[in-house]
Amino acid sequence: MSKKQSRPEESGMADRLPRRVEKPWGYELLFARTPKYAGKLIFIKKGHRLSLQYHETKDESMFLYEGQVRIEIEGSDGNLEQTVAKQGYCFRIQPFTKHRLQAIEDTVLFEVSTPELDDIQRLEDDYGRVK
Repeated sequence: MSKKQSRPEESGMADRLPRRVEKPWGYELLFARTPKYAGKLIFIKKGHRLSLQYHETKDESMFLYEGQVRIEIEGSDGNLEQTVAKQGYCFRIQPFTKHRLQAIEDTVLFEVSTPELDDIQRLEDDYGRVK
C-alpha cells in the first residue's frame, strides 16, 4: 500500500460504509465520506418530496441516474424556478441556494458534495421537520 493510500480502519470508515439512512420520502445510502467530500445514492419514492432547504457551506452536485424528478431551485432573482429532469440530467447546488426535489416517479440520484452532511436549513417540510 502506498503512502498516499490509507486503510479503511485508519480513515475511520471501517464497518461504517455503506450506511443506509431511512427518510420519510425514501432513503440515502452514504457510500463515501472523507474530510474533503461525501458521496450518496438518494432514492425518492414517487409523489414524495424533500424539504425546501438550503445549505450554508455544503456544495453539492447531483446526477439523475433513474426516474423523473421536479427540481425547484432558486434563480438569480430569488424566485424558485422549476425544471422537470429525466435520466442523465446533472445539476449543481451551491451554498445558500434554496432548492427542493419531488419525485414524479421512483427516482435514484447520485450526490457528490463537500462533507458537511448535517448542514441543512429547512424552510418547508411535508414531514414536520422544520425547526
